[in-house]
Parts: sequence; C-alpha cells; structure tokens
Amino acid sequence: MSTNPIHRALHPAGWKPAKGYANGVVAKGRTVFLGGQIGWTGEQVFETEDFIGQMRQALANIVDILREAGGRPEHIVRMTWFVTDKAEYLARLDELGQAYRAVMGKHFPAMSVVQVVALMEDAAKVEIEATAVLPE
Repeated sequence: MSTNPIHRALHPAGWKPAKGYANGVVAKGRTVFLGGQIGWTGEQVFETEDFIGQMRQALANIVDILREAGGRPEHIVRMTWFVTDKAEYLARLDELGQAYRAVMGKHFPAMSVVQVVALMEDAAKVEIEATAVLPE
C-alpha cells in the first residue's frame, strides 16, 4: 500500500510480508466500484493477444474509469483478477510485475487471483475488477 492517509494496509504481526499485494486494507472515504475490465481498448478492440499486453490494457482501463470519479491508482483498495491460464500467469510474474508498476505505480491493494475456464469475450485472457476509496 502507498502512504495514502485514508488507507492503511493490514498486516498481522509475525506474518511473512505480502509480495505484490496487501492482505487487507482499512479505508475511509467515498467508495467507487469498478466493473471487470478486460484487455481491450475503449473502442472494444483487442490490440494484442498477449497476456501481459491485455493485463496492462485492463489496468489502464481501470485507471481511466477511476479518473472519471476523481480518483487515482493509489485509491484502489481491492482488486480481483480472473485469468484463463494460471500457468502463464505464474510463468510471467516478472513481466507482470513490471507492467503492473508501469500503470499502477508501487501501490499494492488487497488482491485475489482466480483461474477461470473462460471469460465472456472469447479473446480475453484476463479480467480485473476493482474497488477504490477516494478522500471525502
């Protein structure tokens, strides 16, 4: 988590550090719920079939929508990722981390990652939903 004064990461004493996510977050402010975003552009066009490229676009979509509410990436408190290929996700963690930080910065909210059989758009390899809490 960032040093945002309205958010505080929850990390029980004695637990190993969470890498790339927070175990929990406490926040106070206006809540913004962002629907699942996939790796296509605002024109609903996939510019790549690559998992990392689609993940980066999905995150960029989240940032764009959040900006409409006056928010920024550091206001995100929770994300759920749905991926169609767990093996590819795990094999590309270094690339994933680099792409994530390029869009989101060094902000790591509470996260879950779930492998799914398919997403509603056949070409989609990842869908990410998010919740943000903005200052009041």
